[in-house]
Amino acid sequence: MTPWSRASIRVRLTTWYTAVLCLMLVVYATATFVAVRHEFFEQLDDQLHDDFETAEGLLAPAADGRIVWSGDRRHDPDNDEDRGTDVWSASGEQIYRSGASASLPPAAVAATTAQVRYESIIADSQHWRTLTGTSLVGRAVVLRVSRSEERLRGQLWEVLIVLVLGLPLVVVLAGVGGYVLARRALAPIDHLASEARRITADRLHERLSVPNQHDEIGRLAGVINETLARLESSFDQLRRFTADASHELRTPLSVIRGIGEAGLAETRTTAEYKEVMGSMLEEVDRLTNLVDTLLRLSHGDAGTVRLSRQAVDLGQLTRDVVSSLGVLAEERQQRLTVNAVDDVSVTADRLVLREAITNIVDNAIKYSPQASTIDIRVHAEANRAVLSVADHGPGIAREHRERIFDRFFRLDAARSRDDGGTGLGLAIARWAVEANGGQVSVDDGPNGGAIFRIVLPLDAPILSNVPPHATTTIGGHS
Repeated sequence: MTPWSRASIRVRLTTWYTAVLCLMLVVYATATFVAVRHEFFEQLDDQLHDDFETAEGLLAPAADGRIVWSGDRRHDPDNDEDRGTDVWSASGEQIYRSGASASLPPAAVAATTAQVRYESIIADSQHWRTLTGTSLVGRAVVLRVSRSEERLRGQLWEVLIVLVLGLPLVVVLAGVGGYVLARRALAPIDHLASEARRITADRLHERLSVPNQHDEIGRLAGVINETLARLESSFDQLRRFTADASHELRTPLSVIRGIGEAGLAETRTTAEYKEVMGSMLEEVDRLTNLVDTLLRLSHGDAGTVRLSRQAVDLGQLTRDVVSSLGVLAEERQQRLTVNAVDDVSVTADRLVLREAITNIVDNAIKYSPQASTIDIRVHAEANRAVLSVADHGPGIAREHRERIFDRFFRLDAARSRDDGGTGLGLAIARWAVEANGGQVSVDDGPNGGAIFRIVLPLDAPILSNVPPHATTTIGGHS
């Protein structure tokens, strides 16, 4: 791990901020210096242009045909060491030369007679800016005016020093300011970390404070609080599951132990011993069934159950389940009615989905009163296949509907245990339905009781040339 990756976010933010700002300042300083330099030279060129026009006015033809310089002391370039003026005839003969420009080389007359030309030259280690052009004073002459660049370059050097020396100071101040800003910006994260550190498995009910729900820190705290809520719910379910599983396992074990102790308390006949052993085996079967169901649920939670998906006629599958459970309904003098639309096809694992339907119908049989009717309907709604099981039992209170599919949850624990139930039937049903991409829910019936609904994605539309419903009735009562 590199030192950079080990650095804190505050340090990395400050470093990136300082580096980016330094780069921006370098670009800005360079652009500023170039712009100032260009502006200075433009001003110098404007001054040279004014000098050129002034010098043209000071040239006059003499009576003998010569060109003479008629400047007075006010306009004499010899009075200014930073300005110079030179005049040549078209043939190259020097007409006038000021003292300040004595060190400058002669102008290339042939090359400059065509147009005005600005030029920077060096003479005696000094920089000069010149303007050379042709002027008509009776006849054509070459006129060159010049100004020293030393003062301008001195000003540019001062600007450069200010930019160069000011840049590190600005960068240092920016780095300090960036560190302070990063520290203040990340302070809420440190606060969240300290609050989250005190939340343990025993204090999952506590939540992080969210001063502003609309900024990034607030949204992060909200996500953490949602995670804590899910963890709290999972821990509560785990505690309930552990307690319920321990209770469910302890009950048959206690029964086995009690039967065994009672059987050994006194000498019994062979038939009595067989009866004791049969009772013990019934409890062992119950334990085996409970453990197998828990293992199946655990495999389902882990996603290790492989489903064999195929097209399944939901109506026909429901009829098969009702037919196999008809004996239980007849024992309670109940009637099972199946009202199913033909060709309601879903893609699912047939055995897993059958188990879900079996558990829900079996649950309706157990909790419906004797000589009652259980209505089972299969139909399609838009692109969904719906299987509903309506009983006339005591119904399910609204506060229990979210937990009715939890493991080991019973509305009437004693009754379910007497019927041989483990409280896992509806949990298996929910897992089986969700594993096949569906949902299961429970609502109140219109005339009392409860309606369980299984909703699955519809595999194919209903054909219009088949009978809309096929009704089957199993069992009966007087």
